[in-house]
Formats: sequence, C-alpha cells, structure tokens
Amino acid sequence: MGLKIRLARGGAKKRPFYRIVVADVRSPRDGRFVEKIGTLNPLLAKDDDARLKLDVDRAKYWLGQGALPTDRVSRLLEIEGIGKREARNNPKKALPGKKAQERIEAKRIAEEDAAEAAKAAAEAPAEEAPAEEAPAEEAATEEAAS
Repeated sequence: MGLKIRLARGGAKKRPFYRIVVADVRSPRDGRFVEKIGTLNPLLAKDDDARLKLDVDRAKYWLGQGALPTDRVSRLLEIEGIGKREARNNPKKALPGKKAQERIEAKRIAEEDAAEAAKAAAEAPAEEAPAEEAPAEEAATEEAAS
C-alpha cells in the first residue's frame, strides 16, 4: 500500500483549513486517511504559532515507513526542520510560447537589419567627411589671415 503525507481540505468556502494526513494514494483528497498528524491554517500570519501544528515524531515515523510527502507538505516539513525539499527545475516552463518566440525572432531580425543600415550609413558619410573638412579649414585660415 503506497502512502502519502498530504493536505486534506476543510473549512468553509473561501476560508480554508487543512489537516495534514497520512493517506493511501488511492483514497480521495478529503476522504479516508490512516492518521492525522497535524493542521495548517493558511489564513493566519506566517509567524503565528497556531498556523502550523505538526506532530514531528509521527511525521518522522511515517517518513521512515516509506510515506512520500507532497510538494506542499515537504515545504512544511522543511520549515519544521524535518528533511530537505528537493529543488525542482522546469526550464521549459519559463520559455515563451510558439507565437511569442516568432515575434521575438522577427524583432531580433529587424534590429539586426537596422543596426546594419546604421553601420552602413555611418561608414558612407565618414568617407565624404574629409573632403568637406578641407574647405572649412581653408575658410578658417582665411579668417585668421584677415
């Protein structure tokens, strides 16, 4: 029989209250459970002592028996100093969708074309600039002479 340590929801609508239970993986979320090992009241402040109540000894016992905590419960166990939660990584989740990637690619290509055009425009006047500077220098020397 596979066991999970998970949250079972209670409380009224929009007023959640959770029991931390050890249950068979096949039983429903709020259904039959083997043992209640704690409670969680998420409406209380995080630094409030009544927010999380957990029987640490029973949690360690069930973890020793092979019960697997859910992700949320493993976070709560880590807060209580029991075990270490594995860091998860899903790099594909952060990637933009297909259409957004197409827009990004089109924008990148447009920026490259604009940069090339600006570079070409900057090079063309640079070649003509020395020819224009010579008459300006002559005018400056004529003014100095007068």
